[in-house]
Amino acid sequence: MRIRLLPADLPIARWLPYAWLVYLSTFVVYAALGRTTPTRMALHVAAVAVFLPLYFRGWWLQGRRLVPIVVAIMALGVACIPWNPGASVFFIFASGFAADIGRPATAVRWLVAIVLVVAIETLVVGLPLEAWIPAVALTLLIGGGNVAFAEKRRADTRLRLAQDEVEHLAKVAERERIARDLHDLLGHTLSVIVLKSELASKLTDRDPARAATEIRDVERISREALAEVRRAVQGYRDLTLEESLAQARQALLAGGVSLEVDVARVPLAPKTEGVIALVLREAITNIIRHARASRCVVRMQPDRDLLVMTVTDNGVGGDARPGTGMAGMRARVEEQGGHFVHDGSHGTTVRVEMPIAYRTLIPDP
Repeated sequence: MRIRLLPADLPIARWLPYAWLVYLSTFVVYAALGRTTPTRMALHVAAVAVFLPLYFRGWWLQGRRLVPIVVAIMALGVACIPWNPGASVFFIFASGFAADIGRPATAVRWLVAIVLVVAIETLVVGLPLEAWIPAVALTLLIGGGNVAFAEKRRADTRLRLAQDEVEHLAKVAERERIARDLHDLLGHTLSVIVLKSELASKLTDRDPARAATEIRDVERISREALAEVRRAVQGYRDLTLEESLAQARQALLAGGVSLEVDVARVPLAPKTEGVIALVLREAITNIIRHARASRCVVRMQPDRDLLVMTVTDNGVGGDARPGTGMAGMRARVEEQGGHFVHDGSHGTTVRVEMPIAYRTLIPDP
């Protein structure tokens, strides 16, 4: 089994942790140049043998889990520096890991603690200049640099997580958009297809010519629905109020429902127009499917800076439990800063208030 010394998600180049071990050569050189005895050599080898597992383990840890690593490496420095000035490198390595213990204020406190340990040992033992000066200077220099680097890495991590969250929310929003569009498109179109197919079936014996006309309409509507589904999946929604009203008239006529239209010339943004057109389409679909109505009235009039649209029928009404279509209508309207109301007390009335924008969309009826 292969032993991995470093984690796969290192925030730096994988060769750098190995390259930084070159500082350990200071400890080795002082050991080789100093007074060598079997006992001292064994102590040097033992110190290196203890340090290397601590060093590589430190790369796998973050936050307060690094505290034992930092303390253990500091202890190696405290134990070895009186008889090997090169042991100052252990304090430097400890300061490098201390930068990742916590936020900058916490990391700086750890750097100050390391310097204080070196200062206290210098006073107690009388360390030479070549021992304590590198320990203090490089601890502050390298440790301070690592504190700044660790904070930048944490900021980059937060930014990456935020970007991942934005991407996730965008995917969710796109799935919801496609679901709403498909529901609105197919719900309305399939209802019309069902009505025209039933009508064609009834007319087959009595009026074959009209039955054939109805079947051709079914074919045309099916092709249009297929094109609209493709546009919905691709994100292109260009349904206009004029088109929606024409489709409503056709669908209601096939269902035996009379339509009264009172529509003013109102300027709207394209996005707002598309939302109102889809809401109208869904409201008409609900009338055909559920209302058992004989009359429908569509009104669109400006009220100060709002367009107010009402779709009313004389059907059974009632406070039906909101379904996918109702939730989709409400979501579309509210996303554009509008207001949606559904009232089933006398027949059914759908009322939508949307901000008016800048261009004329529909002609006078």
